[in-house]
Amino acid sequence: MNRLKKHVAFCTVLFITIAYLGGLPLWSEGTSGGTSPTLIESEIYFTLLHTNDEHSQLIPHSSAVDYHPTLPNTAIGGFPRLATAIKQIREEKAALGEEVLLVSGGDFIGGTAFSWLIPRGHGAELTIMQKLGYNVTTIGNHEYDYGTEVLTNYLTAAGYPEAHTTTAVLATNIQVDPNHPMMKNDLYREYHIVEMENGLKVGFFGFIGEEAIVVSADTKPFTFKDQKETARKAVADLKAQGVDLVMAVSHSGLEEDKVLAKEVEGIDVIIGGHSHTELHQPIWVEETMILQAGAYLKYLGRVDLAYNPQTGKLRYRNQELEQPFLMLMDSSIPSDPEIVELIAGYTEELNLLISYFTDGKFNDMMDIVVKSDFTLETLALQESPFGNFVTDAMRLITTEKTGKRVDVAIQANGSIRGSLIPGSMDYSKGQIAFYDLSALISLGYGSDGYAGYPITSFYLTGDEIRRSLEVANLISELMGDIYFLQFSGLRYDFNPSDVVLLNVPVKDIPVPSVRSVKKAELYTGEGIQSFDGENYIPLKKGDSTLYHVVADSYILSFLPMAGELLPQLEIVPKDQDGNPIAFEDFHTLEVYDGDKQLKVWQTVVEYAASLERGQDGIPVIPEYYRDVAGRINPVKGVPLLVWMIGILVIIIMVFVLLVKGILRNRRRRRRYLFR
Repeated sequence: MNRLKKHVAFCTVLFITIAYLGGLPLWSEGTSGGTSPTLIESEIYFTLLHTNDEHSQLIPHSSAVDYHPTLPNTAIGGFPRLATAIKQIREEKAALGEEVLLVSGGDFIGGTAFSWLIPRGHGAELTIMQKLGYNVTTIGNHEYDYGTEVLTNYLTAAGYPEAHTTTAVLATNIQVDPNHPMMKNDLYREYHIVEMENGLKVGFFGFIGEEAIVVSADTKPFTFKDQKETARKAVADLKAQGVDLVMAVSHSGLEEDKVLAKEVEGIDVIIGGHSHTELHQPIWVEETMILQAGAYLKYLGRVDLAYNPQTGKLRYRNQELEQPFLMLMDSSIPSDPEIVELIAGYTEELNLLISYFTDGKFNDMMDIVVKSDFTLETLALQESPFGNFVTDAMRLITTEKTGKRVDVAIQANGSIRGSLIPGSMDYSKGQIAFYDLSALISLGYGSDGYAGYPITSFYLTGDEIRRSLEVANLISELMGDIYFLQFSGLRYDFNPSDVVLLNVPVKDIPVPSVRSVKKAELYTGEGIQSFDGENYIPLKKGDSTLYHVVADSYILSFLPMAGELLPQLEIVPKDQDGNPIAFEDFHTLEVYDGDKQLKVWQTVVEYAASLERGQDGIPVIPEYYRDVAGRINPVKGVPLLVWMIGILVIIIMVFVLLVKGILRNRRRRRRYLFR
């Protein structure tokens, strides 16, 4: 027995020695592994760090008033904490002789007051990302918030084209005229290759997805190539340049990324964005690993990777290293002093802009505007308390500014960036700062050259307002929450089952009913609309009365499109005399407050500041906004399709009975004639 054991041991040692000398793998596993410790001879270890949808969240937020530089606090995110985490990981990996890549999935701008600096010639976000050592980012839909001319100026302000050597900006599927400054000045790249000291050669390409293009504010004169064709060409081009791994930086959303991974071979990793998905573990589709790290710098994504150059296989090691894929950027991570100082300079510039915008009413982004002892929620695909607050602000403040009663205000969930969360620490309890309030409604750009969507003022008939409710129901049903519309000044009941009558088989084309709204009423009272039945009048079909409506310029641009698709839903914005306003003249509907455009964020801030004050002299948000107010009410009922089928069945039955009766009468006549 002992002789047998010695023989087995000798053979094992001999096999390992031969395998080692011959360079054969000792252990191996599939690409989608990572669940058990694995050793593959000559594997290359490296780490991929990633973020996406940073949205100008330079400082910790949710809420920013909770942030404290030394005490534990509930504020999340911010570039200073991110910088510290990245530095710590790089030091940890350098000690092991491993390298680190850092990638952003796009939408690095658009979402806080810091983005207001962009039209004023600052490139804060990308400048900070270069300091953090990002290798690559891509251009997402919010990079187009201020148009392509401002985007061009932004990239120049951030140091491009020279800055590509630090942080390459990729836009592989955009098509730009060769004489446009974006291409002429080399402000974006199609590909970027990183050659690591460990010998690994990683090729990147970056692109924007189909849905992201649809929701982009202003991409003219750029056009976009098909994503899958772009990806296939990119894989081939990068492979031809000898890369070991191909990584796609995709601002498309998780579902489009899954389709891409399934239909395009050769992509090893997709670093995603746009859908704000928190992937606490990578998703494998075929041979492709898909990553995404939520949004707003809440997390730093981390994937510890192992690449086998002999097999070309890639695997992750997080679980064997007991390392989470998403690292929460909370107060346990100290702020990097260098980045704090850099952001302080941008804060000074922003405070000057805030003072200008508000005529000195607010001079600091952390000025306290209002207090609340509850969160004003923003809810998906339904009426929400903060949606009511925003639309009430638009309706009431615009009435005050113009001197003309506004009947209805409209805003979309896509422009409302989250719930309004008051401070929760002992030193910030209940406080809501200018920064936190404005960040939730700061998107857009006006013809005045300043950030923020302008309020537009126009008139619709009662019948058209009812149609706008049908449009609201239909577009959110077909395209999701960002198109769900919030209202002030009216309330309505609708049957969700009647929004889409049916889907055409095979083609899966929805057929709208345009009969989903069952009852609509206009509020005729003053101030916040009431819960009860007083001060409401019905909005009936065929109502030709003109009513004053406000919306932001982005929503206004969409309203006429409904009629182009469905004539039954035609909506024509008019002046107060009922004269139609042509699309190219919509800019004339923008509201001015003195010599400045009235912005949506301004109405929200001024409304909050106008509320009744508490004992400490600070305005307080009323209990009304603790919950929804019965403005958008889904009701149950027999779907129209069922009624139609029932009527059709009855018609068929009547027809059959008539035919039977006719045939019976004919038979009787024949019997009578041939007696």
